Amino acid sequence: MRLFNLFGRKTDAPPQKAEHDEDELEIYSGMRVEVTAFDGRMLFVAKLMGLHGDQAELHQYSEATISQGEEPFPVRIRGYVDRDRKAVYMEGVIAPLPQNKWSVTELKVCRVGNDRAFFRLDTNLDATATMFSGLSMGEKPCKLLNISIGGACIGSESRYHDGDKFLLKVRLLEDRPESAMFTQIVRVIEKGDAGFEYGCRFLELTDADQEQITQNIFAVQRQKRGRS
Repeated sequence: MRLFNLFGRKTDAPPQKAEHDEDELEIYSGMRVEVTAFDGRMLFVAKLMGLHGDQAELHQYSEATISQGEEPFPVRIRGYVDRDRKAVYMEGVIAPLPQNKWSVTELKVCRVGNDRAFFRLDTNLDATATMFSGLSMGEKPCKLLNISIGGACIGSESRYHDGDKFLLKVRLLEDRPESAMFTQIVRVIEKGDAGFEYGCRFLELTDADQEQITQNIFAVQRQKRGRS
């Protein structure tokens, strides 16, 4: 993954409001979503695009685990509202389109939650955290404990604080380039003699960054399943 501008800003398009009944929930074009079958199988990760009423398109980030030749079928769609850091749970009917896209009809919001929005892959990989200011400035080793499109959990003997920002570097697969993500700590858990665990969210990711993280997560998941 390329090392993107750590201090750049990414301007998001204004959210498009969808019709709903409770809590003024929002879904919008450009929302990152995870698509699962009703039996719980994760099918693919995508971006929700072209939202108009109860219809939209899904543009895949990851490889799909289903055939493009299938008839329309119902799915669950879990999205993430970056502004509120909340998961939005939806349902809809999808059908294949060319170029790794899917049409969505009968789209509806079912509920909103504060839980993690995206599938997280458990790992135990060597990584580094580089702080650019403060008492903890410099590169220090850590462990990547899990990762999703939107963030990660790391273990470290170093003391950081809620809100600290650093560059997380890790190689998810031996045959792939090292990934580098600008990251902010949102949760601190003290583990006694074991040090600390830090829940982190990724900042300023471009579409290409998100796609590469997703592809790597799916590749690691397939590799782990192949070993079991």
